Amino acid sequence: MERFAGQFVLDLLDRPYSDLFPSKSVPYIAIISSFIVIAVVYTILTYTVLVDEDELPVNFTVPIPEQCSPEWKGEVLEDPSTKVTGSSAIQCYCPANGRLLGQFNPATADGIDRAIAKAKDAQVEWAKTTWAQRRRVLKTMLRLAITIGSLKGDTLESGADEWLCIDSGKTKVDASFGEILVTAEKLKWTIQYGEKALRPEKRPSNFLMMYKHNEVRWEPLGVVAACVSWNYPFHNLIGPIISTLFTGSAIIVKASERTAWSSQYFTSIARASLAACGHSPQLVQSIVCWPQTANHLTSHPDISHITFIGSRPVAYSVCASAAKSLTPVCVELGGKDPAIILDDVKSLPKVASILMRGVFQSAGQNCIGIERIIALKSVYPQLVSLLETRIRTLRLGSTLEDPEVDVGAMIAADSFPRLEALINEAVSQGARLLVGGKRYHHPIYPKGHYFSPTLLVDVLPSMRIAQEECFGPICLLMCADSVSAAIALANSTMYALGASVFGSSTNDLNTVVTNVKAGMVSVNDFAVYYAVQLPFGGVGGSGYGRFAGEEGLRSICNTKSVCKDRFPTWVSTAIPGAVDYPIKNAGRAWEVCRGVVILGYGERLGERVSALWKIVSNS
Repeated sequence: MERFAGQFVLDLLDRPYSDLFPSKSVPYIAIISSFIVIAVVYTILTYTVLVDEDELPVNFTVPIPEQCSPEWKGEVLEDPSTKVTGSSAIQCYCPANGRLLGQFNPATADGIDRAIAKAKDAQVEWAKTTWAQRRRVLKTMLRLAITIGSLKGDTLESGADEWLCIDSGKTKVDASFGEILVTAEKLKWTIQYGEKALRPEKRPSNFLMMYKHNEVRWEPLGVVAACVSWNYPFHNLIGPIISTLFTGSAIIVKASERTAWSSQYFTSIARASLAACGHSPQLVQSIVCWPQTANHLTSHPDISHITFIGSRPVAYSVCASAAKSLTPVCVELGGKDPAIILDDVKSLPKVASILMRGVFQSAGQNCIGIERIIALKSVYPQLVSLLETRIRTLRLGSTLEDPEVDVGAMIAADSFPRLEALINEAVSQGARLLVGGKRYHHPIYPKGHYFSPTLLVDVLPSMRIAQEECFGPICLLMCADSVSAAIALANSTMYALGASVFGSSTNDLNTVVTNVKAGMVSVNDFAVYYAVQLPFGGVGGSGYGRFAGEEGLRSICNTKSVCKDRFPTWVSTAIPGAVDYPIKNAGRAWEVCRGVVILGYGERLGERVSALWKIVSNS
């Protein structure tokens, strides 16, 4: 049913327009209606897959903390910081307004050992579960994810939208796109396609081994770890949990100290889902610690794989630590993602809207955010004008108190001096600053961390701001004379994570896709590769390895190659006497070996027949 549902729609979408609508007189509304019907049919057919009676999701609730209540008013810190003078505690606060959320004791080496031991014990039984049992847990999580913010009461559903913003500073719109939507997609993809990705896969044989059956299996690794960043505290934490649980392994997630407050509650969603379905919640462990303690986790001999999402400097430390126990690492680092605007775009205002989302999503704190817009000369002036008008009207603030804001707070003010210096240096070298360019002192939230939405144009590749990742609400525009020049600009940094290209010419679009250095490319869109669970990751300075999709799921498994007899009752391997140890006659043994090679790989039939006779006569 799953295969039929997907293929039914894809077959229709792959057919030529003239086949679907042969008459040129078909009204536009009929075309739209037809696609709505297709979407409805696809939803109904797919729904039948998701509601298999043996895998029905279980209802459960997670109590919300008092900080998500509209009545809660925490203490406003004078100098908001994760560190507390004279203490090792981690201090958590709202970056949008500086209100204190609480303090947490960081994990110790002993605490990490205990967490790994619990996960390891629980994984033994979990590895024996069926695909259906694992899907049921994910469906239970999915049911909760898609109802966040839509129900009433004192449980998770009524306050989780606050959780997604309270210690990250982002707006609810940003949280909906960057946290809920992509998590729901990852859950749904794994539910529908996870088993297919991990089922044993048949591999071809050869002439000499025609009596063998070959397959590759993907088996649980045991306990894996994920060290995740703060910019998407819900999705970055839950995403590795989804994949790990489905493979049959257990996981230790190390969240950032900046989002320690929310990570404990997001972890409780996964643990409660497991418990509701009758499985051990110990399969999922979440820790938060200071950097000097993290090495104990990343070098631990009981950790079989590490997924790291974060900065380049920290990646060096993680990989060096993991090397002590030869633990493989998937490294997802930052980017300086380009968006190339060709001169034949059909609607520049439409493209401008996509660029705005790509640049300012989560206040620019997005590893696949658009960091450079490279436009061809003929569209450059108009694009500058369109973006300047929009960026000037962006509203900054706290979505916790005022839903009518466009850009939220940044996680901390640490990067503000660096961003201001990069902008000022670029201006001194010829760039034009049209909007923003400095930190914003919010009149209502003076302790919040805000940076003015910025538009910097006429940027050159020689400027540091064109080479370094900003990770802030900064829109950079660069002008290119040609498609090849645009590609050269796009490839001029050490980063190669994602990229976008906008235009109409199929040849030009394909030229960009083929020649741009990136791990992922969106055509006439922004970052949509992640919304359909294609493998995620970059090359060069943006890291290595992939998560998401089939490749990501398999990467956290033990890839086991199996070669067995195809007809064990009748045919099996037997060592010819001439090469059986101890070898009695080296000359005859050599003739048999030569015969085997020529029989298997000789080019002419005659020589292969002769080789067979040589094997028989010398055995």
